[in-house]
Amino acid sequence: MSELKEAVRRPATPLQTLRAVAWAFFGVRRAGGLEQDVEKLNPLHLVLAAVTGAVLFVLALMLLVRWVLSSGVAS
Repeated sequence: MSELKEAVRRPATPLQTLRAVAWAFFGVRRAGGLEQDVEKLNPLHLVLAAVTGAVLFVLALMLLVRWVLSSGVAS
């Protein structure tokens, strides 16, 4: 339990968290970068950023499909 409390107090900035999530979505990450993330990033912030990123990605895809269908390009 103390490991979880320690992990939640990690000092990563929101920008560092967003960068780590973006790299994870892209699918490219060095082993050294992953180790640094594990040491610095707050797991709660990671989960929130990942869920938010996934929702934004799905919404962007839906808007893109809607735009393509309404523009007549797909017909």
